[in-house]
Order: sequence, then structure tokens, then C-alpha cells
Amino acid sequence: MDLRLAGRMRERRSPSLKKNPFPSGRGQGEGNPPCYNLTMPEKRSVVTAKRFSSGFTYEGYVAQIERNRDAFHKFLERGQLLPEDKAFFQKAGKAKGGFSRMLVISEDWCPYAVRAVPLMEHIAGAAGAEMRVFTRDGNPDIMKEFLNRGKFESIPVAVFYTDDMKEICRWIEKPGTMELKLEATLPKRQDFQQESAREMRLLLAEKLGL
Repeated sequence: MDLRLAGRMRERRSPSLKKNPFPSGRGQGEGNPPCYNLTMPEKRSVVTAKRFSSGFTYEGYVAQIERNRDAFHKFLERGQLLPEDKAFFQKAGKAKGGFSRMLVISEDWCPYAVRAVPLMEHIAGAAGAEMRVFTRDGNPDIMKEFLNRGKFESIPVAVFYTDDMKEICRWIEKPGTMELKLEATLPKRQDFQQESAREMRLLLAEKLGL
């Protein structure tokens, strides 16, 4: 056989040394080329701007509930923000990347929602933010996105967004549920609504650097 022909046949049978037989980068010793990027694509939120706009306003939500309407009215009156809280939420609404939308998940039978959702209306008002309310049982896909500890359908939920629908932070259920890094900066309060406002302040202060 012609020696040149034999050489070409061996080249065809053997993997080329110029190609990387280990695309993941394993088994190549030092100086390995970078691995392929296997990062999973970021999961899209079901809460688009259009979906957000389809929620109830606070007044619309309370108008259609079947239980505890008087209690919602009562806690709206009782849930007036303390002056320092009102000033903070005004600042949070005006800050760069601050919150201008709030999504709320609620049900009229939930005692925590009866107290917290009227407070959320005051917070949104102070910040000049648009607030929309969704029922938990009528929107299971939204509830699934904001589970407590990834498994509990705890309500109420408040999700703070920027104007372009980027989530800033979320508050779930009741005081004491969330882990707060700035805990020591504000003393705890005994009143459910005031303590809830305090926690939402701490969450926003951490995320917005306020």
C-alpha cells in the first residue's frame, strides 16, 4: 500500500487532535477551555404588566367580597401609617428603582388579610404606587409563584415591583414570617398593622439601600 495513502486513512480513523473530545472541559488537565454554559434559563413570572393590570383595585376588591367587608373598612381606618412610616414609603416610591407597583394576594375569610390588606392600601398610597389585588383561590398560578418557603399557600402576600415589573421584595402572611437582616434598626411594635408596616420598611430598606 502507498505509504501516503495509509497515512491519510489513519488520520480519518483517529479523532483530530485539533478538536476537543471533552466539550465539558473534563479530562484535559490544566488550562482547560471553559465549560459550556449549562445555566438554566430564568423562569418567567406569570405576572406580566398586562396580568397585573387585570387585578382588582382595593376598592373593587372590597366591593365584591362576601365576608368581612365591615372589618376591611374598620382596619382601613385603623391602619393609618405612622408619620415616620409614611415618610419612608414616600421615599421608597421616589427612589431610583423604587417601587411603583404592589401585587397583593388575599381572601376575605383570612384574618391576617383583613388586617394587612387595608394597611397595604395605605402603603401604596404613600408611595404613589399602583396596587392590584388577586384572590388566592382564583389565581393558583400566581399563588404558586409566591409560596411561603416554597410550599405553603400563605396569605396575604405583598409583592413590591419597579415600574417595569421587576420584583424588589415580597412580604408574606404576618409579622415574624420573613427573615429580616435589618431587624435591629427599628424596634418591634405590638400592633399587627404597625409591626407589618415595620417589616415591609425593613425589606424595602435592604433592597433599595435606604
